[in-house]
Amino acid sequence: MKPKRFLLPVLAILLIAAATVSTLAAASAPPGREATRTAVKKRPAVAKVRKKERRRHVNPAVVRRFRSAAWRWQALMGVRRTKFYASLRSRRALRYWSVQARRMGWLAAHPPHKSAWLCIHRFEGSWSDSGDPYWGGLQMDRGFMLTYAPASLLRRGWADRWTPLEQMWVAERAHRSGRGYSPWPNTARFCGLI
Repeated sequence: MKPKRFLLPVLAILLIAAATVSTLAAASAPPGREATRTAVKKRPAVAKVRKKERRRHVNPAVVRRFRSAAWRWQALMGVRRTKFYASLRSRRALRYWSVQARRMGWLAAHPPHKSAWLCIHRFEGSWSDSGDPYWGGLQMDRGFMLTYAPASLLRRGWADRWTPLEQMWVAERAHRSGRGYSPWPNTARFCGLI
């Protein structure tokens, strides 16, 4: 028997078997999936590109919210506003303003003489004390509020409507201006501050 005659039928049988196997594999694959290698390689690449696009998008409203929170705390503490000249749509701006808002919030919650203001408050009155001529937990009069917190006075009214932190920061402004604890002579003496 000649080798050529023997090889031709064997090759034909192998080709038919390979075609049958690939047809069966394609038929048994779940719907929507293709059995070819190129399709499997292309899909993750498309998913990666979409994932990167999603990561890059930053909602500017969220950045504005963080920025306004940082600026609100800075205004309360009497600190100059920070400036950052990056686009509000950038990840850099989101990271910067979220850190600033957290940091300023923490600093505002811890005034330098907080224990002193709490001691004075213990002897003065309730944080929402509205008795004329003194208001708030640190018993601030009209002149004191006009001098050290004109913006808060216009925006929120008398000191009895301010938060305890706002009242402490207004007192801190008076303390920094050189008045010290003299607006509260008796209670500062009870607390050992004078």
